Amino acid sequence: MQTWPVQDAKARFSEFLDACLSDGPQMVTKRGSEAAVLISVKEWRRLQSAARPSLKELLLSDEARAELPLPMRGAIRRRQTESLD
Repeated sequence: MQTWPVQDAKARFSEFLDACLSDGPQMVTKRGSEAAVLISVKEWRRLQSAARPSLKELLLSDEARAELPLPMRGAIRRRQTESLD
């Protein structure tokens, strides 16, 4: 993976993009630290589909998908209904 300082990536964007499409992902650095990676749309879609479980996988999963605050059983009291006598 080639590394590009952000100034070079901005100044030579067409070359930066061509390198991504022909050579694969390209790293962008900002002040010497890794900041971002440019990848092709094909690679992006592959990564997204690999990271996202299907609806079937979600429904069959044993793992909780959210923390739901459930009251203790019997902890909720019902309202007293007024008698109509």
